[in-house]
Amino acid sequence: MDLQSGEKVLYQGHPSWRAIVGFYLKGMAVGLAGGALATLLNDGDAGLGVVVFVVVTAIMILVGFIRRVATVYTITDRRLNIKIGIISRKVQETRLQRVQNVNFNQGVYERVMQIGDVEFTTAGTDESNFVFAGVGQPEQVVQNVEKATPILSGLQGEAEPNS
Repeated sequence: MDLQSGEKVLYQGHPSWRAIVGFYLKGMAVGLAGGALATLLNDGDAGLGVVVFVVVTAIMILVGFIRRVATVYTITDRRLNIKIGIISRKVQETRLQRVQNVNFNQGVYERVMQIGDVEFTTAGTDESNFVFAGVGQPEQVVQNVEKATPILSGLQGEAEPNS
């Protein structure tokens, strides 16, 4: 992401490795099934089955790692940016002034793993929703956005009655 003059990065990160554990487990299950099938087709010789399992598992780990590091989430004091991909690339960006709501979602599994999805609702077109999927410590991401957007953090105080 090219920073503008005087722009500061408040947060930059990738999806947490914990967010793709399910992907890794599915890959291992496919590797195990492939290894079992190779063993059966090779007259019960487990050597080929072990090789198939190891190769499929290694490929899944590599693919998961590349998918994770090829996704970059950035919050600056002016913009939100999501960049996905290495060879082909998808970039989603908006100005912080357009952010209307910031929420994060965690199910039971995500709470245990300390990951979650941070959703930004922005004013504008149909493609106005941003999601930082599978980030570690999502509440800290929300706090960074609230620090960067005085409008969002200021609205919280206005809802309280004067004493």
